[in-house]
Amino acid sequence: MDAASPRVIVYGIEPDLSATEFIDCLRRSTLAQRRPVDQIETIESMLRHAQVIVTARDESGLLVGVARAITDFAYCTYLSDLAVDEAHQKQGIGRELLRRSHEAAGLGTTLILLSAPKATTYYPHVGLEQHPSAWIIPRQT
Repeated sequence: MDAASPRVIVYGIEPDLSATEFIDCLRRSTLAQRRPVDQIETIESMLRHAQVIVTARDESGLLVGVARAITDFAYCTYLSDLAVDEAHQKQGIGRELLRRSHEAAGLGTTLILLSAPKATTYYPHVGLEQHPSAWIIPRQT
């Protein structure tokens, strides 16, 4: 396939996504800088306890994007991870992962996320509104 040809991307819901594939995609997206990718048990728990895992795979089956969300399916959905392989960015994959995640959790929920510093300009571009306040208690390791 030449560079001018559109890439075929297949989206799916994968509740049993492997930690190995997830970590590999995180590394190719740069999100690994902010995730415990060297703690396999933590990653496995993150995947096991997520209610929504939406994936994007290229024509070879390679995981090129993933969205992982925690939701009550009624009121709120926290999108914890949105990762797209750097080689596949700027093709609408992130936007589609967001859309499908929100749809899977229920469009009646409010979709909430905390932005990675480099992504703050991306989210308004895909229709998210910035909220004026967020409060956290950082992870204690």
